[in-house]
Amino acid sequence: MQRSVLDYLEESAERFPEKIVFADDKNKICYHEFQNQAKAVATALADCVKVGRNQPVVVFIERSIESLISFFGVAYSGNFYVPVDCQMPAKRIELIFQTLSPKAAIVTEGTKKVMEELPYDGKVLELQELIRTKVNQEMLDKIAAQRIDTDPLYAMFTSGSTGVPKGVLVGHRSVIDLIDNFKEEFGFDETLMLGNQAPFDFDVSVKDIYSTVKNGGTMHVIPKVMFSMVASLIDYLNKNEINTVIWATSALRIIENLNVFSQKTPTYLRTVMFSGEVMPNKVLNYWRKYLPDAMYVNLYGPTEITCNCTFYKVDRPFADEDTLPIGTAFQNTDILLLDGERKNEVEFGQVGEICVRGSSLALGYYNNWEKTKEAFIQNPLNSWYPELIYCTGDLGRYVEDGNLMFISRKDYQIKHMGHRIELGEIEIAINALSFVEAACCIYDEKEEKIVLFYQAIEQCDRELLKSLGKVIPRYMFPNKMVYFERLPLNKNAKIDRAWLKETYIVKK
Repeated sequence: MQRSVLDYLEESAERFPEKIVFADDKNKICYHEFQNQAKAVATALADCVKVGRNQPVVVFIERSIESLISFFGVAYSGNFYVPVDCQMPAKRIELIFQTLSPKAAIVTEGTKKVMEELPYDGKVLELQELIRTKVNQEMLDKIAAQRIDTDPLYAMFTSGSTGVPKGVLVGHRSVIDLIDNFKEEFGFDETLMLGNQAPFDFDVSVKDIYSTVKNGGTMHVIPKVMFSMVASLIDYLNKNEINTVIWATSALRIIENLNVFSQKTPTYLRTVMFSGEVMPNKVLNYWRKYLPDAMYVNLYGPTEITCNCTFYKVDRPFADEDTLPIGTAFQNTDILLLDGERKNEVEFGQVGEICVRGSSLALGYYNNWEKTKEAFIQNPLNSWYPELIYCTGDLGRYVEDGNLMFISRKDYQIKHMGHRIELGEIEIAINALSFVEAACCIYDEKEEKIVLFYQAIEQCDRELLKSLGKVIPRYMFPNKMVYFERLPLNKNAKIDRAWLKETYIVKK
């Protein structure tokens, strides 16, 4: 029985010791050497620094192999890693440190400057020194013997409604469930060649990292600049024979917006997965036109349930204006659709809040009991024994074929001009328009206006409204439209709704 994700690395390092496990734009490393360096880091943390057990260790990340060595080193030491982007505002990093009170922070030559402005009196450790530590295998064996599968593996910080970021704490068992499901459902094996797009402090990267070591595959860390030079991106995919990508929807949209595939296409790509935002079918149809033999998978789920709880393998044609299902639950996961008071399940076909139960649930928000109790609640359908479910804040409903459909965020549902409106429905209609590249809607409660932010080759307000009139009623029309040549994205490659709201609605 697997008690930690380290079992994946142990098994693959034994099977493929000289095979490349990770590669970035500067270096590559084989399984055997990667394992040795991670164990050296673990020895330093546990024996020299004496961090303790199940304690947070901050890793200041870059898009490099070094970050990954640090993650596994922290795990081998019996603790959990917290990836932190040193390019974040100093105040946000300070808030994360206040929440964690970390025992140690791991830096590299490229990230150590961030500590100069940070009020922190704990241990600051340079990775290059840690990997020179002589491995104490006897000590690591003792740590491994004490490990259980509910021990924490990592914490990732998401935005908080109060302005204080929340650290979602995830255990080994939850990641094992997810990665084993990916292997079973999508046929991953040692031929896996992954192209990583997601930042390491975004949970999409968890699927890349641990699917790689589980299957004995290879993961290429794609340089961020490639997504601004998309012709070079296709060359990169082909040069490295990338056959699988698990990307943000916006990354696929960039390819479609620029019509890259009319010039060149990925030769080896056979599995294309996407998540993070609703996938416009016109974008998906573009990809399917040029890569008709690839398997396309729509993944759904928040960080709090360990990346994804449902999946949909695209198995039929969809019109541009259709909505793509988010599918069915992974094994060992159950989806409940609850009413507005979170007391009862809604009737089949009715809209309810998507709530999740199973071992995929995170352990909670680190050092934040109040927010944990708000989101992780006792299952209202079970009054006999303790059973937590996670309430996503997303609305969904089941359709006749048994697939789950995402409707919108719970807080995207508004009352406007006497009508109850799902902003997500408006967004789907607008994103289906051929001349719109991306769009989102935000409700201005003070002015009682639906504000549309859209990206297109040129401003086209009149044409947009005319086309919209063919698919939605007038009471759902945007009251205000803001045109962008390029919509702002947050660091997780999603449309930055928080910035748009703050800039165009709160501060106007």
